[in-house]
Amino acid sequence: MNQELIKNADTCYELAEQKAAHYFQSLYVQVSQQNYIPTLTNDLHSWKHNHIHHYPLLSSFLRGKKKPDPQEYHNYIQWLEYTGKLEPYLDRSISYIFMRDLGKSLDSINTQNRIRRVVDSLKTHLTTGRGDKSKDFSVAGLYRWAQKEGIETTFIWLMNKLKTVSANIPKGMNAEHAQRKLIKIIAGVLMHVIEEMSSEITPVERTQKLDNAIRLGYSYGLTYPFIDDLLDSEILSDKEKKQYSTLIRTTLITGSVPKLGEWTGKTKDLIRYIHSELRSAFEYIKSHQRPETLKSFFEQSYVFFHSQEVDREKDLSNSNYTNEELYIPIILKSSSSRLIVRSVISAPEDEGFDSRTFFYGLYNQLADDFADMFDDMKEGAVTPYTYYLKYHDKRSDLINPFELYWAVISNLIHNVYHSDSKTCEVILDRAINGLKRFKERMGTEKYNEVMNLFASENPKFNRVIQRMVRKADDVDFFDKLLRDHMIVILKNERKEQDDFLDTIETVRDQINNILKIPKVENVSLLKDPIIDAANYSLEGDGKRLRPIMTWVMGVNEYGLNQSAIVPLLRSLEYMHTASLIFDDLPAQDNASTRRGRPTLHKVYNIAIAELTGLFLTQKAIEEQASLDEFDSKTVLNLIQYSAHMTELMCKGQAMDLESKGKQLTLEQLNMMCFYKTGIAFEASLIMPAILANKKEFEMEALKKFARHAGIAFQIKDDLLDVEGDLLLMGKPIGKDAENNNSTFVSILGKEGARKEMWEHYCLAMETLHEVPRNTAFLKHLLNYIVNRDH
Repeated sequence: MNQELIKNADTCYELAEQKAAHYFQSLYVQVSQQNYIPTLTNDLHSWKHNHIHHYPLLSSFLRGKKKPDPQEYHNYIQWLEYTGKLEPYLDRSISYIFMRDLGKSLDSINTQNRIRRVVDSLKTHLTTGRGDKSKDFSVAGLYRWAQKEGIETTFIWLMNKLKTVSANIPKGMNAEHAQRKLIKIIAGVLMHVIEEMSSEITPVERTQKLDNAIRLGYSYGLTYPFIDDLLDSEILSDKEKKQYSTLIRTTLITGSVPKLGEWTGKTKDLIRYIHSELRSAFEYIKSHQRPETLKSFFEQSYVFFHSQEVDREKDLSNSNYTNEELYIPIILKSSSSRLIVRSVISAPEDEGFDSRTFFYGLYNQLADDFADMFDDMKEGAVTPYTYYLKYHDKRSDLINPFELYWAVISNLIHNVYHSDSKTCEVILDRAINGLKRFKERMGTEKYNEVMNLFASENPKFNRVIQRMVRKADDVDFFDKLLRDHMIVILKNERKEQDDFLDTIETVRDQINNILKIPKVENVSLLKDPIIDAANYSLEGDGKRLRPIMTWVMGVNEYGLNQSAIVPLLRSLEYMHTASLIFDDLPAQDNASTRRGRPTLHKVYNIAIAELTGLFLTQKAIEEQASLDEFDSKTVLNLIQYSAHMTELMCKGQAMDLESKGKQLTLEQLNMMCFYKTGIAFEASLIMPAILANKKEFEMEALKKFARHAGIAFQIKDDLLDVEGDLLLMGKPIGKDAENNNSTFVSILGKEGARKEMWEHYCLAMETLHEVPRNTAFLKHLLNYIVNRDH
């Protein structure tokens, strides 16, 4: 590497260190002289009047509902609105975000007006259509927002990226944490970009800026799971970590991503993927930098990375670190991580922002390190708190990080934000809330033990703080509620997805075991090829989605006896397999492979294939007629419904054949695809509902869901036909073009087809709110439909 470039990078870091050292020295003086204590004590005494209330019993009774647990997200928002607390709750929350994430000063009239607009908008969002889970950070809800902003293509791109990242997070790293952090970074970059937008911006310019913001946010956010978290984990060996760190350092010093070079071992594929993805992300960020901000971007990035490396290499068993060695790297990494965001979006220089953000970073870092100190201790990580826990009784020179934390707060309120009353209010709200959350999580006994260690040197000041922790109210924040709620959602989503996949695998195996048609010995026939042909088709590696849907709804949701509906499960797969046999014939799609094997007419002949398809349709009816554990009228209704669905399915295939060589309208294509695919989905949901005698309104909701899910499924099939993997698909790709079929891709193009698929995904997902059942399986079925690769 060029020695001059290395020298420049080292000089850059040394200058940043000098600035951090100066900041640390000023804090050290405050802690040593304890001159922050009287100032903050006065602040807290003034602050408590808004947060310690003495309600008379009657007044308390009249206030009504008991305060719910903040973990109950929707109930908590409802309670805040009911008690009149929602508006001030949102005001302090948004004010804090403007300070922390956007580097704003709260005494600015423009900032105050902007906060007011955001609060009003958020309050309307939270209180309008309460209980509507489609607003609850769902993929469908986010896609609707993307549609409104004209960035659907960007959203689809991001969903694919997040799916791929999640799939590549190795065991030993926290996938939920990685996803949440990545989403948080994207949201942070979006906030910065929106704040930088002029009110006169055109819709086209706004769309372009939002598109860039999401891509830039993703590109920057990747560094957290794939650099910071990866190097903190035990995934890589020490040698690999050194090699990987050198690669990152070289990139930031030279401005170019070097080739990966030789990489062997079990992490080879992971590192290749990460290297490729980070290289693309780096090039994207670099290409969107203005020349005047490019130097700042590289400098801040290098300071951020190098300070993390310095901090990461510390060993808790080393008892000789100085205070400066403990604090200067975290001052640098906590400030530069936020300063980078502004350079990532090429925002103009803002001296006030840079200054406020530099001083603010340590406050957040110390708060986070306090909250995580016992987890960090278990992992052997060196933070000011873990180091003080281990060496406070051996090193009298060590600064107490809890005291430093309050010195930082005093400095922020009175020196950085010039004693602004709103700033004082919000920062103290946050500080007391952090202690209350810690106490609740750790328990009173453990909390008191921690306080006896960290706050014993200033008993009078500590008594003031602890009174606030015990008695103060209205200090909670929306971003914390949102964070906890998002973690719950991500964990639930992962558990539901695991349950979905387990159900698919288990039920699929059960269905595979009941499909084979036994031979009936008949000495009058020399051969009986029809049953052999039927079983050949049934033995293919089918997804069995339709009977699986029926099993889940029938057994799990309607409580039907599993053995009683076996004939129905068979009938659905027999009918579906028959339709595939007909589809593959030369007179129709003329397919040579299906499910990775030769199609039936290739193995036998066209006549046998036609007869086998007819045979299986009749076997399906025979199976339905043998549902002898149900009322005969109910079974007749089911058979009548099934026959009608088969009619419509045939009409759909006939429409498909008639459309060859013709340009269909979108409406015609939707109708044809519903008949071809959606009908079978509908039957899989409605037939168990008929057996369970469910109400008409529920069946109508299921029909609506099936319509949109079926069309989304067909669109995905059309997309896979032009961009799928032959090995994964188990059948040739490009057959639609070869057969001159009208498809969503041929009519709308690939991008338009994806948008249409997501539109039907949203419509199907929104319909699930009308179904009075646990719809987790159907939700993940939809996710599977749009995300599958075969």
